[in-house]
Amino acid sequence: MLLIGQYDSPFVRRVAIALHCYQLPFEHRPWSVWSDAEQIAAHNPLRRVPTLLLEDGTALVETFTILDALDELAGPKRALVPAAGPDRRAVLRVAALSAGVADKAVTLLYSALELVKPSERWTGRCRTQISDTLALLESERAARSTPYWFGDAMSHADIALSCSYRFTREAHPGLIDASALPHLAAQAARCEALAEFRRVYLPITNQLTKT
Repeated sequence: MLLIGQYDSPFVRRVAIALHCYQLPFEHRPWSVWSDAEQIAAHNPLRRVPTLLLEDGTALVETFTILDALDELAGPKRALVPAAGPDRRAVLRVAALSAGVADKAVTLLYSALELVKPSERWTGRCRTQISDTLALLESERAARSTPYWFGDAMSHADIALSCSYRFTREAHPGLIDASALPHLAAQAARCEALAEFRRVYLPITNQLTKT
């Protein structure tokens, strides 16, 4: 398999961490959606990452689609999400909320580029969406005493939250008050200490000057 995209993307990083957790061998192409857009387009006309090329040449796009395929390859006993029922929906809900935070953080990051000039109302809305969602996740995580969100084993919810949390903090310094989110901060730190997370990381270099 071939994973396309840079590890400073919380979405590419999330897929790579899952690949390492599943011990699925893959090659990595750290192509940028800006400078390498046409190379990406050869596999994904949306020119978005992550893009995952399967061994048969099929190009999978969008994080949830890719992770669904990886879960199937790993098998139900190793999958980072329950196979069905309320437990599955609970994991996917937290993962989706966390992914939404990352999506808004990426939007804010792009808003600093010269080719994008959003209004203050728009950037304010993004900041509110991020802060309100993190506050909700903090309250829900505080109600749980398990090492990981849904028990003693890591799930997609933990990976999504940790990737989103780190990206948002690094891309937008000052936007997140870690002291107000102690349970999320502890959750992220626990995951970031794992080998699978340490192997997949690229610092954010094009930070916003204002948050």
